[in-house]
Amino acid sequence: MVLAACGSNNGNLPETSPPPPPGETNGANNAEGGESGAGESTLEKAREQGYINVGFANENPYAYQEADGTLTGEAVEIARVILSNLGIEEMRGEMTEFGGLIGGLQAGRFDMITAGMFINPNRCAEVAFANPEYSIGEALAVKQGNPLGLNSYEAIASSDAKVAVMTGAVEIEYLEKSGVSEDQIVVVPDQNAAISALQAGHVDAMTMTGPALQSRLDAAGDDSIERVADFEQPIVDGESVRGYGASAFRQADTEFVEAFNAELEKLKESGQLLEILEKFGFTEDELPGDMTAAELCG
Repeated sequence: MVLAACGSNNGNLPETSPPPPPGETNGANNAEGGESGAGESTLEKAREQGYINVGFANENPYAYQEADGTLTGEAVEIARVILSNLGIEEMRGEMTEFGGLIGGLQAGRFDMITAGMFINPNRCAEVAFANPEYSIGEALAVKQGNPLGLNSYEAIASSDAKVAVMTGAVEIEYLEKSGVSEDQIVVVPDQNAAISALQAGHVDAMTMTGPALQSRLDAAGDDSIERVADFEQPIVDGESVRGYGASAFRQADTEFVEAFNAELEKLKESGQLLEILEKFGFTEDELPGDMTAAELCG
């Protein structure tokens, strides 16, 4: 059992988080250089102590805390297997808002991010990503019957509709570049707040990655809202916004990233990666293929 000590998805701006009080890093290694005071690498120290602190944002199905405090999700379960294979048997979760994950990693509050975070060049300037573990597109939910006929971000832009988006999420950029105005975008703290806003009629739609949106709709069991079946994937700057998610590390932790990637490749080849993903609503279509973090970082 992994317990959370205390957040699709995936903003494009550098995230920041206040540093921990002097002398308090929740057991994480020194953020400078990815080494402990004794000169051990992050990976070496984690192996020695038998656990590692991980940051997550309580976003189903990527990484979330269950009612009993257990930490799970596709990113968590993939990392759990890989870390165990690397000799690290325990993960200690540190929950924070999604927008604070990168800042928390840099400040040493935890030693890796297991939140299904999308890889993009802006984030690549801040952290070192492992290779992607999944690939997905966006999704939209609306009131039953889709009364405003919203089947794309452009359709939202050409209407007076308001759309709920999680703070720090990459969908904010996608909406803006699709012509959706700032006053149409309602930023909410988490997925549950997004679906609550739609149910209450405060917004006309909510958007997040496909598996995340489906998981919220399944959990809500509310016939008054539905997923848009014919949603058109956004094209931003001439390219598809299909995203690739991965675990993230401090940039100095190259040894850790390389070891993690080697074990991830084994999971792909054995089929175990798909088995884990399927437990959280992903399909073979969401496998990352041969895409690498280096290609996505540009």
